[in-house]
Amino acid sequence: MAGNQDDDGRSRDAGRPALSGDCVGILAGGGPLPGQVARAIQALGLRPFIVGFLDFADPAVIGPWPHRYIRLAAAGDILSCLRAEGCRDLVLIGPVRRPSFSDLRPDATGARIMARIGRALFSGDDGLLAAIVRVLGEEGFAVHGAHEFLAGSVGRRGVLGMARPDAGAESDIRRGRAVVEAIGRLDIGQGCVVQDGLVLAVEAMEGTDRMLLRAGDCRQPGRPGGVLVKMLKPGQDRRADLPTIGPDTVHRAAAVGLRGIAFQAGATLLTDPQACVAAADAAGLFLVGISAEDGKKLF
Repeated sequence: MAGNQDDDGRSRDAGRPALSGDCVGILAGGGPLPGQVARAIQALGLRPFIVGFLDFADPAVIGPWPHRYIRLAAAGDILSCLRAEGCRDLVLIGPVRRPSFSDLRPDATGARIMARIGRALFSGDDGLLAAIVRVLGEEGFAVHGAHEFLAGSVGRRGVLGMARPDAGAESDIRRGRAVVEAIGRLDIGQGCVVQDGLVLAVEAMEGTDRMLLRAGDCRQPGRPGGVLVKMLKPGQDRRADLPTIGPDTVHRAAAVGLRGIAFQAGATLLTDPQACVAAADAAGLFLVGISAEDGKKLF
């Protein structure tokens, strides 16, 4: 199970995750993190095996590791493959675009699992992922958070680069924190963009990249650039879908005229921390890990 963490991103019960065997299965969507988790698992002397979701997982990322591509809704194949490999511990990592119900085409096991998930299929991402984690547990698997293996990628509290938010930016961060908490309670999204107190965009199922494009379209001229705020949803299970920021996020934020990014310290994965800081410094953006709690110092 995921350990509790301090605001600086260090686990209060740090150490090797409690695992059941020598093989850890990775259910992989897109992006670079599945490969990083595999590398971390191997560094522990364990064997990673990746189930790459067809049309989502990046072949360049999972190709170097033992893997198999399987359709997202082919749950029978997925579970059989993991059991054949001896994987009792699992990590879910990497974005997956939610397909339409008509596109799922579940196999027989997938249809039974969908019935067990029930109404969560039509809820927000957090409700659906929590239901998937529950069903995997019922199937005999232990689901772990990627942060248990990638402690060095968990964003710490404080300013990470050369730029620092001024008083106006801090006010926008606080506004954004309140907005993300509100939409998170409704299981809508994990991020928003605020400019001079005005909410330009909130994240829904389209994801951060498309939200940033909308924010750029709504940017108010003659005012300081907006701020991207990314945070966990209140009560979110940390074993799936942690907020994630990569160098591309920083580049996109700069391209649409933002002046900084604030993320929840101890609960956000940076896909490449050094590259994120370098990109922020090159663009003159601030990158800061913040507290999720109103009563605490912001960073």
